[in-house]
Formats: sequence, C-alpha cells, structure tokens
Amino acid sequence: MRIISLLPADTYTVVNKSVITEFDRKNLVTLYEPIIGSLAISLYLTLLRDLDKLEIMSISYTHHHLMSILKMNLDAILTAREALEGVGLVKTFYKEGEINDYVYELYSPLEPTEFFSHPVLNVILYNNLGKKEYEIIKEEYKMPTINLTGYQDISKMLNMTFQSVSSTLENYEIKNHQSGDLKIEEKIDFDLIISSIPKGILSDKALNKKTKELINQLSFLYDFDTLKMVEIIRTSINEKGYIDKENLRKTARKFYQFNTGGSLPTLIYRTQPEYLRYPEGDTTKRGRIIHVFETTSPYDFLKSKYKGVRPTTRDLKILEYLVVDLELKPAVVNVLIDYVLKRNNNKLHQGFIETIAGQWKRLSIETANDAMKLAEKEHKKYTKKASKTSNKITEKEPVWFNENIEKEQVSKEEQEELEQMLKEFK
Repeated sequence: MRIISLLPADTYTVVNKSVITEFDRKNLVTLYEPIIGSLAISLYLTLLRDLDKLEIMSISYTHHHLMSILKMNLDAILTAREALEGVGLVKTFYKEGEINDYVYELYSPLEPTEFFSHPVLNVILYNNLGKKEYEIIKEEYKMPTINLTGYQDISKMLNMTFQSVSSTLENYEIKNHQSGDLKIEEKIDFDLIISSIPKGILSDKALNKKTKELINQLSFLYDFDTLKMVEIIRTSINEKGYIDKENLRKTARKFYQFNTGGSLPTLIYRTQPEYLRYPEGDTTKRGRIIHVFETTSPYDFLKSKYKGVRPTTRDLKILEYLVVDLELKPAVVNVLIDYVLKRNNNKLHQGFIETIAGQWKRLSIETANDAMKLAEKEHKKYTKKASKTSNKITEKEPVWFNENIEKEQVSKEEQEELEQMLKEFK
C-alpha cells in the first residue's frame, strides 16, 4: 500500500454509518479505551461531534481543525485514526487532488454480548486490565435475574391489540446500529490445513467463512503459523467432522498460556509506524540496517537472535515491558535488543536494558536512526571511561557502530556479519 502523507490543509467529511447511542459512548470508554487508548477515543468523539444535528454527515473540515481541537500533531492523529480503523470503528476513504480529501465513516462499537465473545478483543481487554478490573467491568453488563416462578405471562399479542389497515409505503434506507468489521490480513494456508488432516476426519463444509475468520483471528492474536493451527484444529474437530469453535478458542488460549508462563497477548505495533520510518531509497548499508529495524517486529527480531527458535519466557517478558509498559516504538526496541546483546555476550541483562530504555523514553526516542546515534554516543563515553582503567575492551560492538559503514568501508568480518544480519530478514 502506498504511503499517504497527511497535511493540515487536507480536507475531510464525516459520515455516520450507524445509530450511535449514549450506551455506545459508554462502551467506547469502558471496553475500547483500554485497548486503543484515550487519544483514539478522543478522535472518535471529535469526529462524532463534527456531524450535523441529525448526526448523519458533517460539512467539510480541514485536518487543522482536528489539530486545534485535540491539541495533537498530525502524526498522533494518524496513529489514533489507524487504531480506530484497526478495531472497526472507522473506515477511511482517500481522494487525491490539489488538496487531498478524506471521508471518515463512523461505525458503532460492538454490543457487549458480541464484544465479550469476540476471540481477539475480549482477550486483549482481559490482558490489558487484569482479572480484577476485567471482572468488575463485566459485572456492569450482567443482566439481573428475576425469579418468575408462579408468575404467568399475560402479555397481549399484536393482533389482539391492533387492527391492520392496508396502505402503500415507499422504501427508504434507514439508519441502523451497524458495527464495523475487524479485518485481519489472512496469513493462514487453508489448503495446507486440509491436506494436513486425514480425509474423512474434517467435513468438506467445516471451513466455512465464519470458521476461517475465527482461525485467522486466533492465528493473529497468538502469533500461530499454519502448522501450529493444524495441531489446534485437530483437537477441536467434533464427531460430525466440524470444528468446535469454543473448543478451538480454549485450546488456542491454553496452548499460548502454556508457552508464555500463563500470560495472554496484547495488541502492539507489529512493525515501526510508517510516519516514523527512515526515508526510502537509502541503499547504504546503514540505510539497509535501519530498514531491517523498521520492517521487523520486535518478536521476530528477537527470534532471529535465537536462530529461529522461540525466545524464552523471561526474554519475552522483557520485550513486553519495552513495548507495552514503556511504549517504545518497535524499531527502537530492535536497536536496543541488538545493542544490549552485543554488549553483554548475547544476554539480555534486565537491569542494563531498563537503564537504557528509561533514558530513551525520557528523551522521546522514536526512530531507529535516533536510537542508533544515541547508542553510539553512549558507547563512546563508556569505552573512553573503560580505557582509563583497562587497555582492552572485550565487549563486541554492533556492526552499525562502524563510522565508515555508509561508505561501505568495512572489514571482511564486519561485512560478513552485516550481510548475515540483512539475510535473516530478506
């Protein structure tokens, strides 16, 4: 997909595709805010406020209007909008021109019954809030039970109350409560699933549209590939050859928790956001390394350091701390991982990581290039200090510390290390 830059002068119109009630507003704050954050919710409510009195469609506004109201820059607005798109609350349409124009379609949040049965959103809410807060929120939506033993239902039927009179009415498209789709890019090979399960076990009708959507959602949520999903599906096939969806969810969740020490996943940036990436077209070795840092998720980057084997639970918790707790950008986390592993003989020393990560967070480091420059600067201070007490520095530097890397004047050993690093992510 082509990268589209957002400008203050770009115009937009808001179109309401649903009936959005006060109850929906409550659901936004209660159920969605812990997942997508307060800025995204503020943007949604501002777009909703931009609608006319009938809450159908807005006039044309510029994005400077949003910047003024929200006190947010365009990068933050873009990130918030993409979060809304990701959970199905907004659909964005773009038209290029002398002044680019956007249409933002608003959709209702899911009904609580749909939300709490959703295979992705429900799990993320639980993990982000914790069991205690999650149970408190779920209790708010619990329907009271009334004992009607001994009562009779004496409600009148329609035909007992009203009489029908013939008339002709025109058909109009009427607004209704409409939630947006939570779309996930398909990465599961369903042909491989079918060929991996012996004939006669899985019904030809088992992999219908709804079941495929659920399998894709679970594979995204728990980061399972096709072969791992085949294992889970095998245990979820009932006697009629169909996939028991509830059993599929439970098995996937248990398998993930078993391998992560009981934790559940959360939604994080898979790779560096587009607006924080290095300009394209830099073919120097440094530029190529930055490209690797920006286009690789922290999980995949750490996994590559394990030679393709799943990282330990301890190291994954460190990764979660950096991405979720400190909210460092993915490319910055990758630079940090690479630097620390080189400095500490391929060990992720937690104390050392927390010290650097805390400093980078305070300095608002958000790009791979800035993180690399700061790491190089700090390492020079360290080596200068260490050289006063020792004539030998034993720590190995990351290959991107070489000042001549942009001129491609690197040693044979550094060249091999660099090419191996780039090769792992091609």
